[in-house]
Amino acid sequence: MKTIKDLDIENKKVIIRCDFNVPMKDGHIVDDTRIVGALETIQYCLDKNCRVILLSHLGRVKEESDLAKNDLAPVASRLAELLKKDVLFSEKTRGDELEAVVESMEAGDVLLVQNTRYEDLDGKKESGNDKELGAYWASLGDVFINDAFGTIHRAHASNCGIASHLPSAAG
Repeated sequence: MKTIKDLDIENKKVIIRCDFNVPMKDGHIVDDTRIVGALETIQYCLDKNCRVILLSHLGRVKEESDLAKNDLAPVASRLAELLKKDVLFSEKTRGDELEAVVESMEAGDVLLVQNTRYEDLDGKKESGNDKELGAYWASLGDVFINDAFGTIHRAHASNCGIASHLPSAAG
């Protein structure tokens, strides 16, 4: 199995699938262990002058009412504190707004994309490993790193889907 150190990532757009499925209460993170666990991989990419695009799910999204309680914005804030740098956050999981943010990124920028499971509202595109969605997310980067070991067994668009389109390795 390849690891991040086996790939040439210098100056590339690196998509990292993280496991930021952290316990939340009233919109606040109760335990940030999973966020802290991703720091080594993220920092490795930053040290290589990468533009870092982070994807993760949070909870289950089955209906509109699940969106607010599974918003990754608090994770972006906590990640910024831990990295001691700004973290960009995209409210959108795809489309013009997300693409504009990715295009404007410079080396050393970190972007967290909204909860991948927001895509499950319209036909379980994330958890059903929708081929078009996986290809779309892959189009945002040059390399894919799976750092979400707790979800690696799932055939989702944000892990298997992306990995089928880009050079890939473990974090």
